[in-house]
Amino acid sequence: MFRKEFSDVITQTGMVPLKDLRPLLVDKDPNQVSELELLRLTFFDDVKFAKQIAKNHGLTFIDLSNAKIADSSVRLIKRKHAIQYRCLPIQKTGKVISLAVYDPSILNFENELVAIFQHPVEFILTNLGSWDKIYQRVKLTSDELINTVKEVSAQDQADAETVKEEDIGSDVIDFVNKVMADAYIKKASDIHLEPYEKDFRIRLRIDGKLVETDPPPKSLMMPILSRIKIMAKMDISERRKPQDGRIKLLIDNQPIDYRVSSLPTLFGEKIVLRLLDSANLELDMTKLGFEKKQLGVFLNGIRQPYGMCLVTGPTGSGKTTTLYSALTDLNKPECNISTAEDPCEFNLHGINQVNVRKDIGLDFATALKTFLRQDPDIIMVGEIRDHVTGEIAIEAALTGHLVLSTLHTNDAPSTVTRLLNMGIEPFLVVGALNVVVAQRLCRKICPYCKEQIDVSSEELVSCGFAVSSAGKIKVYKGKGCDFCNDSGYKGRVAIYEVMDVSPAVREIILKNGSSDELKKQAIRDGMKTLRMSALTKVAQGQTTLDEAITNSGTDKF
Repeated sequence: MFRKEFSDVITQTGMVPLKDLRPLLVDKDPNQVSELELLRLTFFDDVKFAKQIAKNHGLTFIDLSNAKIADSSVRLIKRKHAIQYRCLPIQKTGKVISLAVYDPSILNFENELVAIFQHPVEFILTNLGSWDKIYQRVKLTSDELINTVKEVSAQDQADAETVKEEDIGSDVIDFVNKVMADAYIKKASDIHLEPYEKDFRIRLRIDGKLVETDPPPKSLMMPILSRIKIMAKMDISERRKPQDGRIKLLIDNQPIDYRVSSLPTLFGEKIVLRLLDSANLELDMTKLGFEKKQLGVFLNGIRQPYGMCLVTGPTGSGKTTTLYSALTDLNKPECNISTAEDPCEFNLHGINQVNVRKDIGLDFATALKTFLRQDPDIIMVGEIRDHVTGEIAIEAALTGHLVLSTLHTNDAPSTVTRLLNMGIEPFLVVGALNVVVAQRLCRKICPYCKEQIDVSSEELVSCGFAVSSAGKIKVYKGKGCDFCNDSGYKGRVAIYEVMDVSPAVREIILKNGSSDELKKQAIRDGMKTLRMSALTKVAQGQTTLDEAITNSGTDKF
């Protein structure tokens, strides 16, 4: 319940009739900021209200609605303290932390806030709208998130007797929820639960690297694995065969999908959960990491009325995100788009998505054949794995359809060699192929602990920088902080190799030229290799030299 002074100021200024204000004067959920309900009232003017409060208490009012407040400041407070004390850290100057408040009574709690922040504090009175805008950026900790984890739909499991045998208690449910919440907060892409003879290991893949977390007692291994299998609607009595499942959760009211895979190992089932967070799905191609010229070549390739566009790279390199971005760009009411995926990771509105199911004979080739009878304009095939799928995809591209797909090769030129090795004729590849993209992911330097380091010009030249520019390059790395879990990295950026299938490249393909010949010609045509792209990211201060070298392979040209 907010203070009587607030209602007095509101009624005295005549902003809101008392009858509209009365419902807000009752006790509310202590875990919510009840005053925010004022912003929903039609005639409530939060700036006028704040100015009156400031005048009554002899304080200075500052409107923070357009203020640029760093995430590093906002994350200094836990959600529970923001709610309890109605204050938000907006700046740290020296050792003093500036706190935005809308209620002057908070000034009486200065000692408590100094104890929480372990620093002196100062107060800035602002309007409720500005405060709410900042408050929405306050993230829950994993402990606070546990109670927000909810299954989207009830999981009815037929094997109730087995569940009782495993004795899945509230402590197990809380532990699983904590693992899910921890992975969500740390933006992990995968959760690995691994049984061994004497222990039970849990690891999170964060920015491409596996990081071990605090494990539970080995005695809880079976109940934890059973709990996850129940949530994924998997058969918990079957531990001899691999299984696949899916979990849909709400965490802090954000929908998160988990793709679940179980694998029988020597000491029990290993379970891996892949997090599919649609909120973090970047579908704007200008923000994926393409350089301007590369993006132009790629867009030209996918905007052709027919032909084939291929994206290649190792598992987890972001190929699906690139294809989804391309489909989003192409998704127009006048286009019929169909995709065959294994499995469908995200739901794209306006696109007909099909899950491949080998157990019933619905493989990529079968789906492709069916698509061609569905009057398609654009077809996306999750992966070309064999001659049959490749041949049908090529035929579709040659008969007036745009086909997008992926392959697993080390670079763009070797994609052509892979297609030829599948048994596809060179003249078919030449007639169908528009553009090939190879990609990798490099970890980005943490913005909160980024610092410049000294690297000699000789070392930069040996890595691939031109002699003329090596002396001008500034190299950075992250020294490690709380925000990046002392890794020095936060998030990832893609590096690309975009090969336009030019007339010169087509000639080499027709002559059964090698990958090296194709690569040399593509470079002459203006293609930047993965190493060149990675070094550009280093020069831009986005990634480290080590990441660039590790993830871009070697250039022989």
